[in-house]
Amino acid sequence: MLNPGQGRRKFQFSSPAAHEALRPFVEHYWIVSWDLRGQDPYEQKVLPYPAVNVTFKPGRCRVAGVVTGPFHEVLEGAGRVFGVRFRPAGFRPFLGAPVATVTGRYLPVEDVFGDGLAERILAADDADAVREMDAFLRTRAPDRPTPAAELAEAVVAQAGKDTRITRVDDLAREFAIGVRQLQRVFSDHVGVSPKWVIRRARLHEASDRISAGTPVDLGELAAELGYSDQAHLTRDFTAMVGVPPASYRKAQV
Repeated sequence: MLNPGQGRRKFQFSSPAAHEALRPFVEHYWIVSWDLRGQDPYEQKVLPYPAVNVTFKPGRCRVAGVVTGPFHEVLEGAGRVFGVRFRPAGFRPFLGAPVATVTGRYLPVEDVFGDGLAERILAADDADAVREMDAFLRTRAPDRPTPAAELAEAVVAQAGKDTRITRVDDLAREFAIGVRQLQRVFSDHVGVSPKWVIRRARLHEASDRISAGTPVDLGELAAELGYSDQAHLTRDFTAMVGVPPASYRKAQV
């Protein structure tokens, strides 16, 4: 979430764990609740992440494929959203099709999971919604991820933690796999390309460092994250976040 300090004053966020049997597939559940009655609507911006989410909100229960561009949610009045964030390669067995087929798309929950689930989740309190979702997903989850899914998961994790990785070739060499094969695995299991994952990981790192409260030399940060220069980082950051890094840093409170 961008500008997390502002967000904490507008809504409550929690991320309950899924059942142990689901953890190879589900990153966590998440619950956002708010009461802004008598206040102006609040817009929360979010940096995209290579993961499918399933969200339950009255009048809008949907499967959200990986969002490749800027994403925001407007909160007004009072309400709650219950969500499931799958692991980067975790949604494939539940979809039964390449994850790239839903990238950038929103599908009604019933189109993927059938009728009845949305009504049960919306009617439940937070704890019961977690139990209901656990029980439902466990009936559909395989015993373990496939080797291809495990590979995709490992590659996404490495791209996120190793800031020296700036090219798809770097990942392919590290995992001893051809670039085209890696791209096919990502299309099937993650829904976006390895290049997209690398660039988003670097932008996540940039936003974390800029919002940490300590001074950041943007030129040095750009070089560390593999950008050709500070202007390149600024262009990418502004396109995704909506403001340049310097303005984003000033807005942190």
